[in-house]
Amino acid sequence: MPTTLAAQLAALELGHVSIKAETGTQCLVRPDPEAIDQTLAAVWSDLFALFTDTILEGQAEELGWGFVNLFHRAAGKASTRIERATDEIRLLLATNDGSEIHTAELEQQIERAQAADVEMLALENLRETAAALYLAETGSSWKPAGGSRLSHDALTTSAVVQGREFLKARAEGRRRAAMPQGTPVVFAGGRQSFASADDAKTYGDAIWRTLDRVRANVADLVLVHGGDSKGADRLAASWAERHKVPQISFSLDTRLGARAGFRRNEQMLGLKPRYVVAFAGNGVLERLVIQARAQGIAVVDRRGPLGTNPKHNALIQTAAAAA
Repeated sequence: MPTTLAAQLAALELGHVSIKAETGTQCLVRPDPEAIDQTLAAVWSDLFALFTDTILEGQAEELGWGFVNLFHRAAGKASTRIERATDEIRLLLATNDGSEIHTAELEQQIERAQAADVEMLALENLRETAAALYLAETGSSWKPAGGSRLSHDALTTSAVVQGREFLKARAEGRRRAAMPQGTPVVFAGGRQSFASADDAKTYGDAIWRTLDRVRANVADLVLVHGGDSKGADRLAASWAERHKVPQISFSLDTRLGARAGFRRNEQMLGLKPRYVVAFAGNGVLERLVIQARAQGIAVVDRRGPLGTNPKHNALIQTAAAAA
């Protein structure tokens, strides 16, 4: 005797009948933010307490990175599904014949895109909460191994019910994620080595203190930097995340070879920043300062030892020599 519904339909010669979920019934409710905070904080605490005083303690930072990346990858997959559904929506709009079948297909693709959109936003919320835990644990801003860490704003496209409106809202959401609203401030600094841990701390404090002062003059600051995971950019990114300041990271295009750094300079200055905050670096950074001044962009120069103003430092040395 047939045991499955499909087998029973086949036995009744009703194989042409199909069963599918009713459209519009998928839950689009995102997890409660407070519940996300509490749950991930508890998981994180228990997980890293497990590593303490064990052979895995040295792996804690890498494992924490992977914990955040779990949600980042899942959000990326949801974003890919949105793109596929969006392509289908464009195609259906271009071939619209007014038929009921065509209309039903369009509505189905919009529903798929809406569901993936809400799913992506929920996963990004989880990622950002986990990234905040990573920052508190390691003192460093979390950065994906490849690609960008975009955070789409709260204006979700899931409320849109028309194809063309969906496409327009989707494009606007991507633009806002890639370019946050505010006043760009470029930060640049290279990798440094220090004689002592105290010198390293002094340098890090100088970066944070400088950015605090710049932010006092630019309330809607958007921090623009190169995204280096080991240099001064890392300290600046940690400052931005700690203070909930939007960031734009311009990675090097390695296909350009030796030209890559200069191309990145052009891209960052192309945003018309209010300031360029410059700490010590290589010749590419020096060129950035020269170009910024030539374009009338104010430079906050901290290329002296341990993040000091080089002119101020020179005056101190001159005075000391004269004494």
